[in-house]
Amino acid sequence: MFFDCDRCLYRKNQLIEVICQLRFPTILSISAKEPAEFQEAIRGDFPQYKRLLEQPAPKVSGAPGNLRVEEAQKVTNYQFLSEDGRWKVNLTNTFIALATPSYTKWEDFAAQLDKVLAQFIPIYRPAYFERVGLRFINVISRKALDIEDLQFRDLIQPGYLGLLGEEDVQERSFARSGQDIEMALSGGCRLKLHAGPGMLQRGQKKDEEVKFILDNDVFMNGKLPVNQCAPALRTVHSVDVFRADGIELQDVIVHQH
Repeated sequence: MFFDCDRCLYRKNQLIEVICQLRFPTILSISAKEPAEFQEAIRGDFPQYKRLLEQPAPKVSGAPGNLRVEEAQKVTNYQFLSEDGRWKVNLTNTFIALATPSYTKWEDFAAQLDKVLAQFIPIYRPAYFERVGLRFINVISRKALDIEDLQFRDLIQPGYLGLLGEEDVQERSFARSGQDIEMALSGGCRLKLHAGPGMLQRGQKKDEEVKFILDNDVFMNGKLPVNQCAPALRTVHSVDVFRADGIELQDVIVHQH
């Protein structure tokens, strides 16, 4: 499952999004007024601006038989987008995140993140970071890779397949099959992983092709000093969860970040 090997880049990249999120104790000033100073500091790279008001899922509390459902307060989410819309910064009063569907390599992503954090930290002075996470969402399309004659068990390691990897069952007979895992890793990291087939919804249009989704979020929790966020990011990035096995699959499976 984990690999100690040289990094490689695949010609047919199956990543659909990479997200880095840093959570911090609530800063009320972020939601109290428009983040004009922060926008001005990053506007050269992120000229587009949106303000969203989001409703989080209700909170359930209490013991069985006496459960209470509490509506969560709406959250103001400020979005700053690059001119081409391929890079996005999200800012709320509890987190800042950078996301892109156009990930190529870590050095380019980290350079963009450095520029954003270099402005965010002195403006808002977070006390510390509660969570530093890096999420890679791979969606493997056999149609896009021109390998529609292969089954997922021909492409994916058995540990990620569950019963789908058994040779005496037919892939088309599954209505649903997936794994959702959270586990401790070395270096103080944790992994949240979803692996399994599924279909994508893009706007109002549903993609009818069944793809294999490998969604891995590696993160560190705790009171991480602000000046230690760069080492923390290097640590979560150093965890290699997926790697293609064999020359034929070097261009097919998961992007080695």
